[in-house]
Amino acid sequence: MAMRFTPQFLDELRARLSVSEVVGKRVKLKKAGREWKGLSPFQQEKTPSFYVNDQKGFYHDFSSGKHGDIITFVMETDGLPFAEAVERLASMAGLPLPAVTPNAAREEQRRRSLHDVMELAAKYFSETLASRLGAKARGYLADRAISPATQLQFRLGYASSERFALKEHLGKLGVSVEDMVETGLLIGGDDIPVPYDRFRDRVMFPITDLRGRVIAFGGRALEKDVPAKYLNSPETPLFHKGDNLYNHQTARKATHDGASLVVVEGYVDVIAMVTAGFAGAVAPLGTALTESQLALLWKMADEPILCFDGDRAGQKAAYRAADLALPFLAPGKSLRFALLPEGQDPDDLVRSGGRGAMEEVIAAARPLADMLWSRELEGGNFATPERRAALEARIKELSNGIRDEVVRRYYRNEFVERLQRTFSPDGGRGGFANRGNFGQGGGGRPFQPRGGQANRFGGQGFGQGFGQGFGGGRRGPPGPAPLPSGPYKAASPQLAASPIMRGQRSAISRREALILQCLINHPWLLDDHLEEVAALELAHPEAHKLRAGIIAAFANDHHHSPDPGEQAEKMRSDIVKGGFSQLLQRVEGGITTAAVWGAREGAARDDVLATWHQLVALHRQYHSLLRELKDAELALGEDPSEANLAWLRDVKARIGEVDGTEALIEGFGELSGRFQKSV
Repeated sequence: MAMRFTPQFLDELRARLSVSEVVGKRVKLKKAGREWKGLSPFQQEKTPSFYVNDQKGFYHDFSSGKHGDIITFVMETDGLPFAEAVERLASMAGLPLPAVTPNAAREEQRRRSLHDVMELAAKYFSETLASRLGAKARGYLADRAISPATQLQFRLGYASSERFALKEHLGKLGVSVEDMVETGLLIGGDDIPVPYDRFRDRVMFPITDLRGRVIAFGGRALEKDVPAKYLNSPETPLFHKGDNLYNHQTARKATHDGASLVVVEGYVDVIAMVTAGFAGAVAPLGTALTESQLALLWKMADEPILCFDGDRAGQKAAYRAADLALPFLAPGKSLRFALLPEGQDPDDLVRSGGRGAMEEVIAAARPLADMLWSRELEGGNFATPERRAALEARIKELSNGIRDEVVRRYYRNEFVERLQRTFSPDGGRGGFANRGNFGQGGGGRPFQPRGGQANRFGGQGFGQGFGQGFGGGRRGPPGPAPLPSGPYKAASPQLAASPIMRGQRSAISRREALILQCLINHPWLLDDHLEEVAALELAHPEAHKLRAGIIAAFANDHHHSPDPGEQAEKMRSDIVKGGFSQLLQRVEGGITTAAVWGAREGAARDDVLATWHQLVALHRQYHSLLRELKDAELALGEDPSEANLAWLRDVKARIGEVDGTEALIEGFGELSGRFQKSV
């Protein structure tokens, strides 16, 4: 690429743009004699030690020792490779890029006209989203908590359900049908006499290249029974899906400025991550990760974090990515894997648990070596020497797949050590007797993290964590207690101890958990409030299930005991018999404080009633505000006036107040022998 820029072209570029003009877009410069000076863009400083000299055509930064011309400046501050830095400066200077051959010049021209077509389509889709036709799509985006500002940031749009809407619109602007078919906007072909719009009744996600030009679209169907929920542009002269990443341009800048590079599965997940403050989020485009996408990731970061759902499918995808990366590992270049709580994607997790919940998942990311090791040991039975030999052979074969000999050697040593630790004769607690089939309990049995001894691979060693009977030759202090058996595997000691593993605290809201706890501990509330309870809007599916279980238990108990304590006991045992004990634990895990006296057992009747009325009133108020929030967002989309903006701000402020009032419920209970707090 660099070859196409002759020294004459680069000199011409430097002559057309002064250093102060290029640097001035990034750094506030003040004239200082013949030079300019400002604060270093490369590191924090209070007194300016960064100088620009237009006559000599360079900058010099005394604080970091960096020195260069306009091209190195753009490369350094925007994290761009040489060729792209030159292209960006050439467009700033209005200097046409030199064509390599007449043919290349023609192709470049052709591509440019196709880029224009895609740009017009993106504008049309975003206008349709803002119009009357886009109301349903705006509703979908509001449900996913994607605000109007975020919609603008990602240039989201909507393709109407008409067969020829885009075709007619672009036709009026003079775009040929041939160009529309070539960019993949229309479906055409020999067997299709009249080409028609590829995307219909879909929320549209523009996919851009590294220069921010639209090269393709992803479309999310709004109807339930559409064969393809997500539809992507086909391969075109502009777009090869295996060679691009969603949000690549923004993420490259963010990772260059120090953000973590996190790979998630879909468009909506990327948007949720960016909104929650993870600007370095990207996604592959509707396919499993490819070799060339891996190369793009490694250009941005040494250890990208791949984030997968915690279910079987997510685990399989993680293993596939590990296998794909293995041959290409190089010193310092690897991957880390973060597994989400089962059944939640990043979008769910960020909406229910906010940035903190996602940070926990990322902090618990495991090294590549751990992923491979856990896969080989998963559910295995290694009671006989032959089986252990087979395991060793498999692991040897795995490390032989690494092309780089230094990394290969370290992997071999690492795995040999783990094998010795796992099967060493002084196997710690329980010795060999337990070892045979540590993986019983069908895939879902959690590993027990052992010991705090760090191993050489990425912090807390995962090899420590297998089954009670395995141990290390090097014993550390005893590890945390075994995890309760549940739908999760504890992927690492950090993750095992995190609130996510303690029962998905991010999932059921505290208010819903308190409402359910009140009903379990005080079933007599249902005598007078049954209709009210049945009609409450509960956001979390598990809260729904548990409410149904509570109502069923109440209905079955024909001769209510007059004693409230006995009633609560009966309710609890019925719920456990009904198979809801895990949900019960989860609700109790969702209540992070013991201060809501009225929800607890043994509270006086009046306290319980006062707490109940407050909880229900707040809950209803909150849900009607959520509905109003949706209306306000729709109205702002229809008509972005000052009045509608003020309405949206007002609703958000009132939601904040409800969250504030909620804290005041705590600490009731004079009648139960507690001091009354003013509420």
